[in-house]
Amino acid sequence: MTLFDGITSRLVETGRLSVNVLERAGDDPATVPDHTVVFVHGNVSSSLFWQEIMQDLPSDLRVLAVDLRGFGGTEHAPIDATRGVRDFSDDLHAALEALGIPTAHLVGWSLGGGVVLQYALDHPVLSLTLQAPVSPYGFGGTRRDGTRLTDDDAGAGAGAANPDFVQRLIDHDTSTEAPTSPRSVFRSGYVAPGYTSDHEDVWVESMLTTSTAGGNYPGDSVPSPNWPGFAAGTIGVLNTLAPRHFDVSGIVDLAAKPPILWIHGTADAIVSDASFYDINHLGALGIVPGWPGEDVAPAQPMVSQTRDVLDAYAAAGGEVTEIAVEGAGHAPHLERPAQFRQALLTHIGYVGRPADPAPPTEAIILRSAD
Repeated sequence: MTLFDGITSRLVETGRLSVNVLERAGDDPATVPDHTVVFVHGNVSSSLFWQEIMQDLPSDLRVLAVDLRGFGGTEHAPIDATRGVRDFSDDLHAALEALGIPTAHLVGWSLGGGVVLQYALDHPVLSLTLQAPVSPYGFGGTRRDGTRLTDDDAGAGAGAANPDFVQRLIDHDTSTEAPTSPRSVFRSGYVAPGYTSDHEDVWVESMLTTSTAGGNYPGDSVPSPNWPGFAAGTIGVLNTLAPRHFDVSGIVDLAAKPPILWIHGTADAIVSDASFYDINHLGALGIVPGWPGEDVAPAQPMVSQTRDVLDAYAAAGGEVTEIAVEGAGHAPHLERPAQFRQALLTHIGYVGRPADPAPPTEAIILRSAD
C-alpha cells in the first residue's frame, strides 16, 4: 500500500489539468489559511514522500500534498520549459483555487522549492519553507552571482540526465543491480549514508510515477559548440531549471515578503556547492571527459547562491531562518523528522499542543533586516 494510515488521495479538476492531492482524513476544509500547510515535492518523486510528516503534524492543521504535472497521479501533460517552472506553479494555483484555498503556508522540496518561490512571485503566500531547494538561478551553468556561463546554457537541462536511469524508470526497475537504478539513486542521492526506512519501497514507487513521455522527464536537449556538447532544450522537467528559463532571485524585490525557512542537509549530494549532479563538477573530477577548466566551466555554487539571495532578501526587509542539518542529505524531512517538524511548526507560528524538543540552537541561523 502506497498510502499510509489516515492519508487519502483525490483528483481535483481544474481548468488546466487534473491534479492529484493527498489529504488527511478528518481535516476540516474550512480551516483558515493560517492553519493550512501545502507540500510540494521535488523532481523524480511525488506527494507520497510527504506522508510521514503529514501524519505527524497536529490535527488542528489542514495538511495537503500536491503532485506536480507528470508525477504521481496528476495528469501527465507536456511541460513548456521556456516558462521556467510556471507550468508547475500555475497548476498549483489552479488546484488551490479549486479547493477554495486563497493562500497558505507552502513547503517546497528541491524542484518544489523553485516552484513555491515562483508561486510567491505571482501570488500571496503566508510563508515559504524551502527544503534543499534548487538555487534561485536554476540548476547548472551559472557563476555565483547568477550570470550564465554560456549563451546556450551548455551542460544544463535534459542532456545531463543519465539515459540508463531514464530507461530504468521506464522499466519500473525496483532492484539495486546498478548504481543507476531508482532505488540505488535514492540511497546515494536522496539521503545520506546510514538512512534506513521501512517505507523505502514507497519512496521508490513514488520515484517510478515519473512520466517519461515526451514533454515530461527529462525533456529535450540540443547540440552545443561548447563543452560538454549539449545545451538545454525547451520542453520537459530538467529544462525548466535551465538558467535562461528560470530565475526567481526577484523575490528580493517583493513588496510583501513572506517569512522564509531554509532547511538543508550538510551532506546533500544533489544541491550543494559541489553537486554530484552538476556536469561541471563531474568534469572537474574527471568523470565527464574533456573538462575545459575552472575558468570556463566552474561548478555551480548552489548553496552559496541561495544564501546570497536570502541574505539580500533579509537586507531588503524579509525574515529568513536557515537550519543546516548536520549529516543529513537531500531529504531532512525523512532523515531528521522531529527536527523538521519542530522547525516547520515554529516557522508557521503554530500554537497548540507541545511540539517536539527544539533542535540544537547552533543549527539555527536567523537573518532579518533588524
